[in-house]
Amino acid sequence: MKEEVLFVLLNNYADWESAFLSAALNSGVMPDSEIKYTVKTVAPTLNEVYSLGGFRTVPDYSFSTIPDDYAALVLVGGMSWNTADSECVEPLVRDALKKGKVVGAICNAVSFMCAHGFLNDVKHTGNTLSQLKLWGGDRYINEAGYVEKQAVSDKNIVTANGTGYLEFTRELLFLLKADTPERIEFSYDFNRNGFIK
Repeated sequence: MKEEVLFVLLNNYADWESAFLSAALNSGVMPDSEIKYTVKTVAPTLNEVYSLGGFRTVPDYSFSTIPDDYAALVLVGGMSWNTADSECVEPLVRDALKKGKVVGAICNAVSFMCAHGFLNDVKHTGNTLSQLKLWGGDRYINEAGYVEKQAVSDKNIVTANGTGYLEFTRELLFLLKADTPERIEFSYDFNRNGFIK
């Protein structure tokens, strides 16, 4: 049976930041890959959420109906990570980390993680150190853990800046063992460079 990977979507989510990851998990890293996961979406309610690109998404779960059993929680970036709706994500992340689940965050979702102290004992990246310090304020005590990279994986947390969606995909696929490391790396290289070498 396939395990679920839950993608948290808030209104004005950045649809491109999760496109490669969701496709690789739901359809396989390569055309002949074993498919181990299925993608489900989570939002504040079961009402539609809208992406920055205009996609209208009907969530599979609301924050109150999220299942107990899943493989990973992925926080998709966008423009609503400093709203009242985002505050309802904090207990979901806390519970996921307590259960040892994989947690991924990209773009402003990383800043949200920082603001709630979730990055204080892991190496991480984000949309610049200055933005993390701004969002995190006194709760952010791990400037030394900041790494200037597109994506960083440490323990069971993956973080990425808003332009690091391919690296974010690669690191989460590695952590979830969605395929062999060689095939994940090949997929990353193909998506990055295409047919041109």
